[in-house]
Amino acid sequence: MKTFERGFTLIELMIVIAIVGILAAIALPAYQDYIVRSKMTEPLAALAEAKTTVSEYVSANGKYPPKTENFGINTTSRIAYSEILWKVDIYPTTPVAGTPIHLGAGVFTSAWDGSEKSVDSIAVFQLSGSTNADGTMTWECINGASDANTPKVPAKYLPANCRG
Repeated sequence: MKTFERGFTLIELMIVIAIVGILAAIALPAYQDYIVRSKMTEPLAALAEAKTTVSEYVSANGKYPPKTENFGINTTSRIAYSEILWKVDIYPTTPVAGTPIHLGAGVFTSAWDGSEKSVDSIAVFQLSGSTNADGTMTWECINGASDANTPKVPAKYLPANCRG
């Protein structure tokens, strides 16, 4: 009994190539979004550090300081050494008891749109902290800034707790 060795037919190879092409078309944009989300860990870490600093100050002193610079948070521009984080802001500059403190992260839009890194192309997301009666603080993530003209970070690039 003779057996014939047969290879793949042209149609079978074309089907495999089509399937690989479809998978690549789906996987590439998902991977690019994943890369941007991984870059967003830098502003998130900076906000986490600032959040801890504010919470510790309020816990130790029972109130906000007279000026936000007394928190000791680095609010200088990071344009020279960061590819994604412009700076962390804290406002209002004169905290008022009973009102929330806002920690904002200015993020270069070049991280996701491929433009030049510039202070003219910044998007913002922020943490809003409120003091509880027991001296602890509750934090909420908000996409955007108090200023309605400042662009928001696209929701798909935000940390999971900020996407709503």
